Amino acid sequence: MKDVKKDIEEQVEATEEVADANETAEATNVVEEVTDPTVALKKEIDEYKNKYLRLNADFQNFRKRSEKEKTDLYKYANEKLIVELLPLVDNMERALDHIDEENKASIVDGLKMIHKGFMDTLTKSGVEAIEAIGEEFDPQIHNAVMMEESEEHDSNVVISEFQKGYRLKEKVIRHSMVKVSQ
Repeated sequence: MKDVKKDIEEQVEATEEVADANETAEATNVVEEVTDPTVALKKEIDEYKNKYLRLNADFQNFRKRSEKEKTDLYKYANEKLIVELLPLVDNMERALDHIDEENKASIVDGLKMIHKGFMDTLTKSGVEAIEAIGEEFDPQIHNAVMMEESEEHDSNVVISEFQKGYRLKEKVIRHSMVKVSQ
């Protein structure tokens, strides 16, 4: 009986050792399974972090580039108009260089041509003069600096213009300075 008892005890011990080994192996597998997803998740987090940093840097570069383009646009917005006006300035200077008593009539003709050139250039750029004389006073486009009683004109009609007004496209860029009848 001692032998049977001893055999049983040895079998129990062996079974316990196998169970302990299995538990250790299972624990190792569980740790490995937990470690592998953690490592994988860390790698994935690092990838997303790098993508975010690159995307953020690209966006910052785009924003800076856009701001510079916007600044340059405002800075040089009138360049085309100025380039078109420069030949007219050159013509005006040539006319002024040749003023003398003999050619006053040709100077006046030259100035009229230069004025026409200025007006044509402004018209091409979308600028138009506001007609005022004989029109009903409109505070949206006229600036009344004087009022005068007039039997010739109806009340609230522009009878004289001191300075022309202009529109750029639909926007009034300078109001006409006018005298209005009472």
